[in-house]
Amino acid sequence: MQPVIDAKILKENPKIRIYLDRADKHLEGIGYTEHGLRHATITANLSEKILRSLGFQKDEVRLAGVAGFLHDIGNVCGRVNHGQSGAIIAHSMLSEIGMPSMEIVGIMEAIGNHEEELGQPTSEIAAALILADKSDVHRSRVRTTRFINFDIHDRVNYAAEKSSLQISKDNRTISLLIKINTEISQVMEYFEIFLSRMIICRKAAKVLSCEFGLIINENKLL
Repeated sequence: MQPVIDAKILKENPKIRIYLDRADKHLEGIGYTEHGLRHATITANLSEKILRSLGFQKDEVRLAGVAGFLHDIGNVCGRVNHGQSGAIIAHSMLSEIGMPSMEIVGIMEAIGNHEEELGQPTSEIAAALILADKSDVHRSRVRTTRFINFDIHDRVNYAAEKSSLQISKDNRTISLLIKINTEISQVMEYFEIFLSRMIICRKAAKVLSCEFGLIINENKLL
């Protein structure tokens, strides 16, 4: 009998932890915000929450969590095309621990399509992953405040004092709520760097038969 693999099991896997840690260290070296265990765990939890809140089956919720936990593991090979390399790494690791191929292919599709430059949310799992990943905007991801006056990504993330997803099954809406400290970064800067992310979030929400909304400082912008 094949084991039932979920994000919690992956989190305890030493090999996966090594890969995630090394991937995050690579991004730290090139000046990116945190993409390690914290982000993997939050993305897994949010991916599960999205599908669970919308009434999806337990297995779909579980697989969304697995995709969420592993989605950035490809950064160990480099930032460019990390979705595609991450899908291949995920295939190897999940096969090794005995996950069925029918489950692995859905996870590969989601990981390979989670980035806004190349991705297309063509499945419910991929859509949940995209929405979860792009919703993790928060100051705790900033590694150092030394560069917030010079780096717009650090500045916007550091200005985000709180972020959360509101999901309504009845209204079929998925809304990202963010509290931004405008003394650190203006709201326009958020759109300057995250507009393409919001576009793919709208596409992802439609796959889930929902409308995507963005509310910043209690003002509905999308």
